[in-house]
Amino acid sequence: MKAQIIQSFGEPSVFELQEISKPEIKPGHVLIHVKATSVNPIDTKVRSGAVPAVAPEFPAVIHGDVAGIVEEVGEGVTEFKPGDEVFGCAGGFRGTGGALAEFMLADARLLAPKPEKLTMEEAAALPLVSITAWEALFERAKLKAGQDILVHAATGGVGHVAVQLAKWAGANVYTTASSLEKLEIATRLGADKAINYREETVQEYVEKYTNGKGFEIVFDTVGGENLNRSFEAAAVHGTVLAIAARSTHDLSPLHAKGLSLHVTFMLLRIINEGERKLHGEILRKVSQVVEEGKLRPLIDSTVFTFDEASEAHKYLESGKAVGKIVLSNNW
Repeated sequence: MKAQIIQSFGEPSVFELQEISKPEIKPGHVLIHVKATSVNPIDTKVRSGAVPAVAPEFPAVIHGDVAGIVEEVGEGVTEFKPGDEVFGCAGGFRGTGGALAEFMLADARLLAPKPEKLTMEEAAALPLVSITAWEALFERAKLKAGQDILVHAATGGVGHVAVQLAKWAGANVYTTASSLEKLEIATRLGADKAINYREETVQEYVEKYTNGKGFEIVFDTVGGENLNRSFEAAAVHGTVLAIAARSTHDLSPLHAKGLSLHVTFMLLRIINEGERKLHGEILRKVSQVVEEGKLRPLIDSTVFTFDEASEAHKYLESGKAVGKIVLSNNW
């Protein structure tokens, strides 16, 4: 089969198109004829060598997000059959194969039926970001109807899903963005208030929207210095959710406000096999929200093919994308 592989860590140019052996089916797994994938920041980190502890062995096929058609099912798999359309974040990390290939061997526990309302490309945009947002909002923060939540980066991969899921759950959703275009998108996604963080300081919008009290829940999908702004925006006894916490911070604001900080790193449940079924269960719940018409992926207008994996990674790292970057299998 054809696959984009990497033989070493490096720049986007390290991808090589090669013919490699098609994966052999094994118990508990399905073989997926891959139709589409998407590129996430973790994929670029794996490719560059920024997270060697979770990277697969070389030569490696990377990318976790996949949408495709079941080609074959292994012993013990009862929930899927050949011909089923599925989606999931099912590999591309240590001990697994990736989606940048014609076929992908995937643990059935990491998959769910593809939502009927979505195309393959749309479905491939959702798994990692929707699992991450679901874990953070509902497993960590225990988000409830009527709560005030601030979601940073309204048009980012996790951010745009979090805005929609929080609104679906009945929360009062505030979000930040950097331009008029992104603010308008945030409103279309369901945000009650969209804040231009380049024009208003944290202190100003906290005063404006919460009378200075702060937000009960702050979802930081950006990381770095923005995590400090999230601490500032949170209310006393509030909750801060983070998905990018590989940085050093003064924790004094957490102490001063009695804040809770929760970090979500979804791929841990892929690497730790005993927890894999939780991802499939979350994706089934996400699918229900999609079918209800309450969740749609925001996809950048530039769509790539599998031959253009290098270009897709370059584009993500340029910071120019609005929403998710998807790749359609042209092989």
